[in-house]
Amino acid sequence: MIPVDEALARILAHFQPLGGEMVGVGDALDRVLAGDVVARVTQPPAAVSAMDGWAVRGGDIATLPTTLARIGEAPAGRPYVGGVGPGQAVRLFTGSVIPDGADTVVLQEDCDDLGTTVRVREGTPGRWVRAAGLDFTSGSVGLKAGRRLTVRDLALAAAMNHPFLTVHRRPRVAILATGDEVVMPGEPLGPGQIVSSNGLALAALVQRYGGIPVNLGIAPDDADTLATLARGAAGCDLLVTTGGASVGDHDLVRGTLAAQGLDLDFWKIAMRPGKPLMFGRMGATPLLGLPGNPVSSLVCATLFLVPALRRLQGLEPASVPLARAVLAAPLPANDRRQDYLRAALTPSEGPLPLATPFAHQDSAMLSRLAAADCLIVRVPHAPPAQAGVMVDIVPLDEI
Repeated sequence: MIPVDEALARILAHFQPLGGEMVGVGDALDRVLAGDVVARVTQPPAAVSAMDGWAVRGGDIATLPTTLARIGEAPAGRPYVGGVGPGQAVRLFTGSVIPDGADTVVLQEDCDDLGTTVRVREGTPGRWVRAAGLDFTSGSVGLKAGRRLTVRDLALAAAMNHPFLTVHRRPRVAILATGDEVVMPGEPLGPGQIVSSNGLALAALVQRYGGIPVNLGIAPDDADTLATLARGAAGCDLLVTTGGASVGDHDLVRGTLAAQGLDLDFWKIAMRPGKPLMFGRMGATPLLGLPGNPVSSLVCATLFLVPALRRLQGLEPASVPLARAVLAAPLPANDRRQDYLRAALTPSEGPLPLATPFAHQDSAMLSRLAAADCLIVRVPHAPPAQAGVMVDIVPLDEI
């Protein structure tokens, strides 16, 4: 068995960011930039008013109150043609271009509009003017490559006059569940059979973290059928299998795919849940073989598949980030395998949340995983831990 960190490093060594593609800025949410976004315009393009009011010369309001001649107005998008001379004022609105000669905006509520004149009661020279380029200037880098785009990022890219963005291609991930004992939800259950959740859950995880799932279905414990379905991964960036990677007589994935050209990198890692995890290549396609137990499958997918998806999309660091929490219940000493305990998070009186491990950690209990907020990480041979100590956690909903 190899350590978790070594297994992850060996997996990630097989992946590089995928090439870029152009998408409309409105379709780029959650995509990862493959190149910097450089402003194509200056914003604002000229000095503009930050408020509704009057454009004046600062020297004209050095002594207040004062009365100025009203010479025109400039709604936003229709600049005033001409300049503001001494003793003059132009009516402005938020976003209006400051006319030549003016350097100050006085607020409309601090003035009295008298028709041909305006009486200024309050004001400060130089106030309420947004300088040209206050937000950004043409040629400046607004968003760096490798950034997963948020709603705010899309707003900035659009303001920088980008109708299209170059983003990394979404990874295509083929998913193949195995086993005579599993059937799809809604299908009739035969003797000894259970409903399969792995394929659907992994497809959802792939989609959640930026990939395109290609569900190949469920392969029975038959070498020929398994080989045929596995060939459906051709053209995908990764093949993920679940089940069939252990040592039982009906665990056929390793042997069957080896006959199809699988170059196995490793098999079995020192972790719980999820020891029977394997990784290799089927020709040009990397293969990640996850355990069949549903909790083991999803925990291993969180720790190994998500980082692969991140690397393929150009996100760094690729590994799943850890957080800290306060242990709410004591834990016994750990054995030689790195343990990932399902736990609930609750607020504490301090800055860190409380992590309460569930009493039952069986790798078939999906109800416990669904109720968990995090995984408590226990390194190999960790000594007993008392309630109140800080522990590393993997937050399940904040990867």
